Amino acid sequence: MEIKSADERKNEIINACEELYKTKSFKEITLKDISEKTSFSRPSIYNYFQTKEEIFLSLLKREYERWIKDLEDIYTKNNKLKKEEFAKQIAKTIEKREQLLKLLSMNLYDMEENSRIEQLVDFKKSYGESLKSIKKCLGKFFKKMKEEEKERFIFSFFPLMYGIYPYTCATDKQKEAMKNAQVPFKFFSIYEMAYESIIKLL
Repeated sequence: MEIKSADERKNEIINACEELYKTKSFKEITLKDISEKTSFSRPSIYNYFQTKEEIFLSLLKREYERWIKDLEDIYTKNNKLKKEEFAKQIAKTIEKREQLLKLLSMNLYDMEENSRIEQLVDFKKSYGESLKSIKKCLGKFFKKMKEEEKERFIFSFFPLMYGIYPYTCATDKQKEAMKNAQVPFKFFSIYEMAYESIIKLL
C-alpha cells in the first residue's frame, strides 16, 4: 500500500472540497461530506485542517496560484502588448478562474475569519504574488505608466474582481426577481466584464 505524503493528503481533501462545491453551497458542505469523498476519516482531517473554512481557503490559494501561472506566462511569452491585447489576455486568464471569483464574492470573509493565522498568512502570500504579477506585467507592457498609476490600477481592479461573479453568474431565481422588480438586467460574460474593466482602468 502506497503511503501518501502530507501534501498529497491535503490535496485529496482540497480536491474533495472542490468537487462538492460544484453542486453544493459553502454553507451546505460539512467536514463529514468532505471526509466521505476522501480515503480517510473525518477525525483525520483535523491533522491538516481545523475547520472547513481552512480547506476552502486552501482551495482559494490554489486558484490564485493557477492564476499567477497564467499571468507569468503572459509576461514571459510576450515582448510587447497593446492596451487591447493586454486586456484580452488578462481577461482570458480571469475567465478560466470562475471558482476563484465565486469564492471571493461569496465566502471570503467566512474563510478568513474562521482560519488560523498561519493558514491566513499562507493564503495572503499567494494573493500578494498575484498583485506583484499584475504589476510586473504593467511595468513590462506599459513602460510609460508611473508607479502611482500602476498602484491605482491594481487597487481598482482587484476589488472589482469581487463583484464579477454575481454580475455574470446570476441564478434563474435572481433573474426572475430582477424581471418582477422591473430592474433591467444585461448579461455579461466573465470575459466581457473583465475586459471592459481593464480597458477603462488603462
